[in-house]
Amino acid sequence: MKVIKVWTIALSNLMCLSVLMGLPAWAEPPKGEPAGVATIVRHDPRFDALVPKGAKLEKIADGFIWVEGPVWDKKERALLFSDIPANKVYQWKEGQGVKPFLMPSGYSGTVPFIGKEPGSNGLTVDATGRLVLCKHGDRQIARLEADGTLTVLADRYNGHRINSPNDLVFSSNGDLYFTDPPFGLPKAFDDPDKAPVQGVYRLSRDGTLTLLIADIKAPNGIAFSPDEKTLYVSDVDPKRAAWLAYDVKSDGTVTNGRIFFDATQWRKDPFFGPDGFKVDQRGNLFGARPGGISVFAPDGTHLGDIETGQPTSNVAWGEDGRTLFITGGTAVYRLRLTTGAARF
Repeated sequence: MKVIKVWTIALSNLMCLSVLMGLPAWAEPPKGEPAGVATIVRHDPRFDALVPKGAKLEKIADGFIWVEGPVWDKKERALLFSDIPANKVYQWKEGQGVKPFLMPSGYSGTVPFIGKEPGSNGLTVDATGRLVLCKHGDRQIARLEADGTLTVLADRYNGHRINSPNDLVFSSNGDLYFTDPPFGLPKAFDDPDKAPVQGVYRLSRDGTLTLLIADIKAPNGIAFSPDEKTLYVSDVDPKRAAWLAYDVKSDGTVTNGRIFFDATQWRKDPFFGPDGFKVDQRGNLFGARPGGISVFAPDGTHLGDIETGQPTSNVAWGEDGRTLFITGGTAVYRLRLTTGAARF
């Protein structure tokens, strides 16, 4: 495993670094401001048990370029999220606002990155609370250690570099599953150094990297059902934009890939459609897509929508497990729900 030094930023140093680097100082952290009552569209009575009527969408941070990959840090009681073009991870805390947390987050090279998305994308935490990142520019899955170094967990498969890991999820046994489209490469699908496949991989606890799915055009979000018998993957293929479902076998590999829900209606450009998502304690899928979040029952029924009016990229459970944090465009939001995380 490789180890890379990075910067983590203490709050006491924030003001000095902000002045030196031209970052917003946030000397008076902005308080959450209402973004209005979310437009709730109910298609099925089961939706009423998940999203309360009059649910209020609260903007908690704004002023970024393109935010993604939110994850709740239970140790710090804070939200971490990526600003991919800015090559940074930020931290938000109730009553304290936002501060830079990690930079660079996805590209550590000395030569200027020529693409649009150098930074980290999906974030998660392992069983001990360590942050694990999808690093676009460095084409790696990496883990942030307590001493501020980054340990590279995966960067090559079968003799070639992986593309630009997008999203990731741990199974309960500690294996890590992640998607690997080429969105973060300088020329994306036309990049001459693109990997042979846009795969979905499993990184086992012993460090073995296995290609699980090789026939998806643009794998994006990823999550398990509560019983971990189903693995969901979103695909933004212009010819088949969909949330997909796979049966998980006893050895951790997957089979019986199928369309869980066809999301072509929400594809706004060639590669922006169904994005990141999370599953709740009842197995309902909360999926980000252009304009908001759609909710689906385990049987694939479209239960309802939370229309934010924003180009929504991803979601995460936080606080006590019943708050849904939402990354959308330049801002981060939170929404209090009746349902909550399957594991928290």
